Amino acid sequence: MRIVFKVGSNLLQTGKGDIDLGFISKLAESFKDLKDRGDEVLLVSSGAVLSGAKKLGFGERPSELTLRQALAGIGQAYLMHLYDTVFSNYGLTVGQVLLTNDVFRKENEDRFKNAQNTLERMLDLGVVPIINENDTVAVSELIFGDNDFLSVYVSYMMRADLLVILSSAGGLLDKEGRVVDEVRDVEEALSLVKGTGSGFGSGGMRSKLEATRLALSIGVPVIITGKEDDLVSVRELKTKGTLFRPVGRRLRRKLKTIAMMEEPKGVVYIDEGAVKALKEGKSLLPAGVVKVEGNFSRGDVVSIMNPAGILVGKGKVNFSREEIDKVKGMKGYQVKEILGTNKEEVIHRDNLVVFQ
Repeated sequence: MRIVFKVGSNLLQTGKGDIDLGFISKLAESFKDLKDRGDEVLLVSSGAVLSGAKKLGFGERPSELTLRQALAGIGQAYLMHLYDTVFSNYGLTVGQVLLTNDVFRKENEDRFKNAQNTLERMLDLGVVPIINENDTVAVSELIFGDNDFLSVYVSYMMRADLLVILSSAGGLLDKEGRVVDEVRDVEEALSLVKGTGSGFGSGGMRSKLEATRLALSIGVPVIITGKEDDLVSVRELKTKGTLFRPVGRRLRRKLKTIAMMEEPKGVVYIDEGAVKALKEGKSLLPAGVVKVEGNFSRGDVVSIMNPAGILVGKGKVNFSREEIDKVKGMKGYQVKEILGTNKEEVIHRDNLVVFQ
């Protein structure tokens, strides 16, 4: 079994603000047990800015981007030193891999393959890859997501069987503050959270749920749990946190590429009726389109948003932005007449990924 674990900055410090060496030791012990069972483990770890701040005596996360980038450069070395020292005590060898989001773009498939081959070789050698975004040159993790989405992209790249996102909340909490055991509809679960991060992290539960939807869409089950959980039992999908299982059809490789590698050229906003239809496996018709944004042509990939502005999917359009503007809200026969085409779908279901 191949498992990707994701650890955020806030998990790496104690309540008093010190680096949590006890937790890093627990990770190492759990990874050793998993490897002894024949599993392969990859760790996506934030914490470079936190570690740099600790080295230089900063008490809180700086707001200035260039300062955070400088702290990331200092802290990444310190963070890897901690992982190497603690994991070595359990007979584990770690390897550092720093990625930027351009690796996961369709036009850079050679870089994607090189990174994939490197990680595969590390696993062949029995190494635990520790992956972070290269924060000294990239800004996305410093501003958005705290590596939640990077962990999904790594899961896609490495064909992982499970993604475990560790959270200070211990899982998704209901309105009474209790951990939800299992979630069937992530879009409904989003109503339970607010888009906030805390401390040295930048993600928060909303980011984790958005990332989880993407993972589920490509068939990867997700567990969001806390550092007190049994990190070996998760391989059996047993957890004190929240379990998310993929549902619906398995995606072909072409659709996984649309979901993960194709950069959207625009946005198509749809009504609730269209959202329901997409979830039932139907194509996107002009009747359900409310508005469009961006400049895109036939065959380009676009994001699909519901009326609340929540991403519900991605797909390859049959019509340009201007053409969709002309026929939005119309019936199929009207589309064929106005555009002089035999197609009536804005996006056919065979070129459409719906996020769960």
